[in-house]
Amino acid sequence: MDKKRELLSPAGSYSILKAVANAGADAVYAAGNKFGARAYAENFTEKELLEALDYLHLKEKRFYLTVNTLLKEQEVSELYEYLLPLYQEGLDAVIVQDIGVMHFIKQNFPNLPIHASTQMTITGEYGARLLLEAGCSRIVTARELSFQEISNIYQKTGAEIESFVHGALCYCYSGQCLLSSMIGGRSGNRGRCAQPCRLPYELYENKEKAVSSRKHKEQYPLSLKDLCTIDLIPQLIQSGVYSFKIEGRMKQAAYAAGVTSIYRKYIDQYEANPEKPYSVSKEDRETLLHLGNRCGFTDGYYTRHNGK
Repeated sequence: MDKKRELLSPAGSYSILKAVANAGADAVYAAGNKFGARAYAENFTEKELLEALDYLHLKEKRFYLTVNTLLKEQEVSELYEYLLPLYQEGLDAVIVQDIGVMHFIKQNFPNLPIHASTQMTITGEYGARLLLEAGCSRIVTARELSFQEISNIYQKTGAEIESFVHGALCYCYSGQCLLSSMIGGRSGNRGRCAQPCRLPYELYENKEKAVSSRKHKEQYPLSLKDLCTIDLIPQLIQSGVYSFKIEGRMKQAAYAAGVTSIYRKYIDQYEANPEKPYSVSKEDRETLLHLGNRCGFTDGYYTRHNGK
C-alpha cells in the first residue's frame, strides 16, 4: 500500500466538521436528518450537508455520509430524494449497513462509492470478498479483529480497509445490539440506542447476588473502556489499514478536534520516517485521557482475543 493513509473523523454538526477538518482530518463522516445511526446527535440539515461538501472539497478533503441504519420497506422511496442532491454535488461515499440499501444505491447512483459499515460484521476474507463483488469500494472491519485477521483480509482481497482506532466500543458484536430495543424499544440498528450497557447492573450467580467475589466487584459489567490505539499506529499501517477512523459523532468539538490533531501528528510522524523508533509523548497521552475516556483506555482486540 503506497498511498498516504487517511485520518477519518466524526462530526455531529457542521461546526464540528469544520473543527476536525482544521485539526487535520483527511475525511469526515456525518449524517443528515435521516438514516444515520446517531439519531440523537445534532446532525446536518440538507442545506448544511451541501455546504459541508463544498467546504471539505475546497480544502481537498472528503465527505462520507452515514446511511447505516436498517431501513423499513416504506422508507426506501425516501432514500432517492435524500441522496440525489448530494450525489449531484459530488458526495465522496456512503457508509451502509443494510444490504437492500446497498443494492438500491448501486442501481440508482452507480458512481457513488459504498463503504461496508462495521455493522456488516466483516471478520474475514470471504465476507470481504462477497461485499467487494457486490460493489463496495471499502470494508470497515468489525471491531473485534486482531492485526493478523485484518492483515489476512488485506492480503487475500486487496480491499481498502477502514478500522476504528479511537473512541467508544460496543459490548455486543460490532455494534449489532438488540439490548436497547428489547429493554426500551429504542433500536441501535435504527440509530436510537439508549446505551443500556453503560448502566449499573447487579450480577447473580446460582441465584445468589455475586457481590463478595472480587471479579464481580464492578458495578458496570457491560461498560467497556474506550479504545485508544495511539501506540499501535505502525502495526495498523503494517496490517493494511488505510483509513484510521475515530468514533464520536455524539461528542463535542473539543474532543473530536483534539483527538484528530494528536492522531494526525503521529500518523504523519510515522509515515515520514517508518524506520525511526516510534514513541508517543507522555503529554500527548495525557491529553487524550483528559479529552475523554471511560475509566482509562484499552487497545481492544487488536493484540488479544478474550477466552470463552
